[in-house]
Amino acid sequence: MNIYFACSVTGGREDEVAYQAIVEALLAGGHQVPTAHLAHPEVMTMEAIVNPVEVYTRDVAWIDASDALIAEVSTPSHGVGYEISYALERKIPVLCCYRQGRRVSKMITGNTSPYLQARSYRTTAKAVQIVGDFITKIDSK
Repeated sequence: MNIYFACSVTGGREDEVAYQAIVEALLAGGHQVPTAHLAHPEVMTMEAIVNPVEVYTRDVAWIDASDALIAEVSTPSHGVGYEISYALERKIPVLCCYRQGRRVSKMITGNTSPYLQARSYRTTAKAVQIVGDFITKIDSK
């Protein structure tokens, strides 16, 4: 399965451990994750050399080619919100996961789209489990 992983890049990296665990689990499950580099600590350096138009064009193409979008939304991000909306408009299944206790936009938690799931987690292991359950559910359809 081709999975677009979305997370905060410029808005803060305090959830980087969760990003890494989710991406590692997806890759270990044999999935293609074109955005796997977003989980790496050196992402800011890697993305600094790409101009905004290239980022937009590249990322939109990756979403269009994806079977699902998984977003870690504990840290607010304009870009991630845009990516979620873009995927939902195209009827691409979206999972938004976030650390329990974090305030997440009501535009996500209140969205009733059948293509969107929002789930909280306490531990990184639980986040990985939520992602696995989401993938299994999509794969069975």
